[in-house]
Amino acid sequence: MNIKYGLSPLAVILTMLGWFLLILAVSLFASRGVRNSGDFFNGGRKAPWWVVAIAMIGAPMSGVTFVSVPGMVGTDGAAMSYMQMVAGFLVGYIIIAFVLIPVFYRKNTVSIYQYLEDRFGSAPHKTGAWFFFISKLLGASVRLFVVCITLQLMVFGPLGLPFIVNALVCMAIVLAYTFRGGMKSVLWTDTLKTICMTVSIVLTIVLISKDLGLDASGTVQTIKGSGMSRIFFFDDPNHPRFFWKQFLAGVFTVIAMTGLDQDLMQRTLSSRNASESRKNMIIGGLMQVPVIFLFLCLGVLLYTYAAQRGISESGDLLFPAVATGGSLPSFVGVLFVLGLVSCAFSAGGSALTALTTSFTADIIGTRGKSEESIISTRKKVHLVIAALMVLCIWAFYLLNTKSAIDAVYKLASYTYGPILGMFTFGLCCKRKVREKWVPLVAVIAPILSYILQAHSEQWFGGYRFSYELLLFNALFTIVGMCLLIRKK
Repeated sequence: MNIKYGLSPLAVILTMLGWFLLILAVSLFASRGVRNSGDFFNGGRKAPWWVVAIAMIGAPMSGVTFVSVPGMVGTDGAAMSYMQMVAGFLVGYIIIAFVLIPVFYRKNTVSIYQYLEDRFGSAPHKTGAWFFFISKLLGASVRLFVVCITLQLMVFGPLGLPFIVNALVCMAIVLAYTFRGGMKSVLWTDTLKTICMTVSIVLTIVLISKDLGLDASGTVQTIKGSGMSRIFFFDDPNHPRFFWKQFLAGVFTVIAMTGLDQDLMQRTLSSRNASESRKNMIIGGLMQVPVIFLFLCLGVLLYTYAAQRGISESGDLLFPAVATGGSLPSFVGVLFVLGLVSCAFSAGGSALTALTTSFTADIIGTRGKSEESIISTRKKVHLVIAALMVLCIWAFYLLNTKSAIDAVYKLASYTYGPILGMFTFGLCCKRKVREKWVPLVAVIAPILSYILQAHSEQWFGGYRFSYELLLFNALFTIVGMCLLIRKK
């Protein structure tokens, strides 16, 4: 990690300050209409569908996406295999649009996990909420950690400031624009984030290609002719990159991490009605495909550039090393910082808002409470969760976590599996269950999944699980729910 950056700490600070002032202004503008807890939680369900659609393009993308996706094309022979998962994402978005969204609108839920209480009872409701809380808290912390570690190398380290100060400053920025505006602020900052992220990637590709002496056709040929441009892997079913593994993992990952995630569904449920919500979900999902493909193309160019300039970094450190190492114009470094902070702070803000919503509505509960009491509780929860995220970021730093995007999906395989299993059982089977035992099933399912993954090569002739482990985790939960069915 001994990278010498050509972009000065002052330039990074000024870029971050400019972005912060912009999103703060947008947040203050958006929060003018926030008068009650409903406005905070779902924007009063008055958001225009096209705003939500643009926000949904960039909503699942974070600092991890910005840094790790370009770096992964040269890691462990992955190339552009991530597009196999993206193909599965599209199918998942269609299922969300036509299966889950009508259910959530019909029940008029503030938190999507209220469905579990209506369907099964209090224990499954709390179980789903707690699994979401743990997963989102850790996942959001991993995403912000990637940004903090980059900023530590570029700004806080050179200034002699410890990492904990870095984490506190980043969380203070996130708090500043979400504390009052809630979902309205998140929607508009996500829209701004999508625009800034896309512009940053396109301009970076153009500037790197220019420095390599490539025109448009030369850039296409360079990417196409690289060994890192391979997308489809059909040759070895045992390999984690095998197409059907990645495709099916993409389908169910997006159902779990978007359709059953309060963070992302909170955006689309801010639309006026189910029809508009379906529209923004499908359009946002379709537009993600070219954006993610641009990230991967950038990754090929980054590795090509690094090989020519003698830059040894790879993976998560490749993009920051090339963009801010001094070999390219400083403007490229500014674009990198702008794209990184726009992704990171927007993703962190939406996660914080969703965690506040779920914890307040699901775990503490709002029934029978006055509006003043709900607002007071929500503000306290908001601050406590922000403090917990800082502690998690610091813990990841002490643990020296490196493979961020892989860590996010592996974590999701364990924590979203029980949620996916409970919702699937509830939608496909109308029978009642002995609800008090559901939390035990939700705990056993990830344990069985871990045992299965640990012994898969020995038991199944060399088969190695990838992110499709999520499916087996959900299946174990469904089997457990079947065993809990009440006799008529």
